[in-house]
Amino acid sequence: MRRSFVSRRPGWLKLVAVMAAFPMLFLSACSEAAGDPGPAESPTGVASSPTATPTPTPTPTPSATYRPASAEGPAENVPLPVMPEEAKVQSKEGLEAFARYWYDLINYGFETGDVEPIKAISGPECVVCDTFYRTVDYGFDEAGWILGGSIKVEDAFSEYILTSDGRYQVLVQQTQIPTSYYGPTGITASADGTTEPAVQMMEARYTSAGWYAEDVVTIWS
Repeated sequence: MRRSFVSRRPGWLKLVAVMAAFPMLFLSACSEAAGDPGPAESPTGVASSPTATPTPTPTPTPSATYRPASAEGPAENVPLPVMPEEAKVQSKEGLEAFARYWYDLINYGFETGDVEPIKAISGPECVVCDTFYRTVDYGFDEAGWILGGSIKVEDAFSEYILTSDGRYQVLVQQTQIPTSYYGPTGITASADGTTEPAVQMMEARYTSAGWYAEDVVTIWS
């Protein structure tokens, strides 16, 4: 593919998940009984030391096991993707890493129905986002779920030139596996995958909170 920037134009995302953030609560407690008697004195007049009570070893809590979606049910215990440190950097490489991470969250949404993580780093005018939200709403409506749809980023490239709108553009080549939509009574719809890479363009802005995808559009499919 010849890497070059193109003007924005509307497009649609082909029906477009992995560290889960399990919160850990550290609790500590101590108690001291008021008025406890001092060390007992032995018949010889020497204070005897109290017998130490062994502290029980806590039993580790097993981690929940990830289970991918199947025809029998939705995915379970899907780990939430963690943004790599490189994707937090204001640089060409940082923007490209952020774009890859953005699609990791798209895949997470397909598996879980949770679109809040992608919403947190995407603008309201994002064309691909709007299609993605509606796709997930449809797939997970009425106890349904989505099988497949995962996107593989083949390449991400940016010339890292600031546009007149104060944004940076990055082109993303991607393929997608077939998508099936399931409900309580079985499969309800399906969509073909793509073996030839489609191309989408992200326009992102760097803010005090990091990179933010203002818009994502399909420019070749």
